[in-house]
Amino acid sequence: MRIGELGQAMGVNIETIRYYEKAGLLAPPARTANGYRAYSPAHVERLAFIRHCRALDMPLVGIERLLDFVAYPDADCGDIDRLIDEQLARVRARLKSMQALAKQLAALRARCDAGHVVAECGILHELVAAAQGEACACHPNESPAPVSSRNVMKKR
Repeated sequence: MRIGELGQAMGVNIETIRYYEKAGLLAPPARTANGYRAYSPAHVERLAFIRHCRALDMPLVGIERLLDFVAYPDADCGDIDRLIDEQLARVRARLKSMQALAKQLAALRARCDAGHVVAECGILHELVAAAQGEACACHPNESPAPVSSRNVMKKR
């Protein structure tokens, strides 16, 4: 199977496949007489494993560690448990951050009702105020660093 066929079959960009090869996640394939990469079923299976891990938002270093464990099936799996626990903690932290972001956006959205002209838009007023160093609805306890005195509403 050639790289384009592998990419299409797995739904992966060929540059991503090449990157995985360079990173050592995928073994370099054999080459045909005309220099094309020739991927085997083992490459397909390994790429499917990598894709599944990426779908779980695993970092490449974590995937590399998991692939090492696949190569040593008699090793203790406690490190695998810790790796997944670390990933779960990262996902939970990101969820908490995303929930805070949703609250900030909701507070900002509450500043403006439909049916106004831009000059009366509470959302834009809040964003401009924040850019000028004032507290805003979405960050009431924070003051962003003020920007230069130029009017942020004007285009450059």
